[in-house]
Amino acid sequence: MQAYALTDVGRVRNMNQDYIFSSSAGIGSLANLFIVADGMGGHKAGDYASRYMVEQLVEYMEHQEQPGIVPALESGIQKINREIYEESMKDERLFGMGTTLVAATVDQDTLYVANIGDSRLYLISDGIRQVTKDHSYVEEMVSLGKMERGSEDYQAKKNIITRAVGTKDALNIDFFEVTLSPGDYILLCSDGLSNMVTDEEIHHIVTSDQTLKQKAEELVSEANHHGGKDNIAVILIDPQLSEVRSC
Repeated sequence: MQAYALTDVGRVRNMNQDYIFSSSAGIGSLANLFIVADGMGGHKAGDYASRYMVEQLVEYMEHQEQPGIVPALESGIQKINREIYEESMKDERLFGMGTTLVAATVDQDTLYVANIGDSRLYLISDGIRQVTKDHSYVEEMVSLGKMERGSEDYQAKKNIITRAVGTKDALNIDFFEVTLSPGDYILLCSDGLSNMVTDEEIHHIVTSDQTLKQKAEELVSEANHHGGKDNIAVILIDPQLSEVRSC
């Protein structure tokens, strides 16, 4: 397995509230772990929430003893969510803070994903598929048939999220389990990428003949080229399943 991760402040924001973690090596009972968090809130509150979420989840997974990948992730995320929520209630400087979260781990040929908010995980090979579902106002309206994806109203309101870590004392977390195939790439990103770069452009870059590092850097560069209106976080993973299966 190979992975490359980077984050960039973009061209508009003064502070980077995206926070990432990438490890192809084992973290506790997990064979690997990848996390993107996109913070929200007042000055420094979003930065605090995303950093706390990622660092504490990594620490929790390093020491947790609960069997099963999904139950372990769920208990860790719920615990940290309560801590962030309680901090926001105690400190007025942190009031209203929260963060999105997309976390992933690969166990042999199975990808496990946890998601809250509108940070995304894509599976890319011959095509591109968004595995996660955005917890956003516009996607809820689209699902109800009350808004057209890509419309002017959609574009104007697409940053309104309906679910985030730290905004309530308990979370509804989406989990996904996907069987991987040789040649698949996994991309975790914040909306600073997905709002700036089309799925077609992402697919073209990820399936090019560049190195993993060059592909990740080009994704960030393309987001900035299109305006860089938000912080950008990218983790690009090549599971190299053909090599694993041949062992």
